[in-house]
Amino acid sequence: MQDFQNLRVWQRAHELSISVYRATERFPQEERFGLSMQIRRAVVSIGSNLAEGCGRDGDAEFARFVRIAMGSAFEVHSQLLLARDLGYIDVEPSVCLVNELNEVKRMMNSLLTKLKP
Repeated sequence: MQDFQNLRVWQRAHELSISVYRATERFPQEERFGLSMQIRRAVVSIGSNLAEGCGRDGDAEFARFVRIAMGSAFEVHSQLLLARDLGYIDVEPSVCLVNELNEVKRMMNSLLTKLKP
């Protein structure tokens, strides 16, 4: 068991969550309980699953939670593209968010490689 706050990938996922929360503040009011909430839940799930995995016994359990976090990352990616295409996020900020997200995904892939027996 390790402190999740020491994981660089968790730190980056946390920063991404903050960025996504700030970006979704500007969504239309009618999206307050729609796409905005869905993106927020999914992005928070990335860091939450990394944290939960740190509290589990063994690398196999940890890897399972990293995979769940990876699934949430792909969900966020799809939702960011939808938000961009609907005009809720401008192209440049959406590119920045997707780049941040891709870095988190890359870091999770690297972590998975290290956790495999």
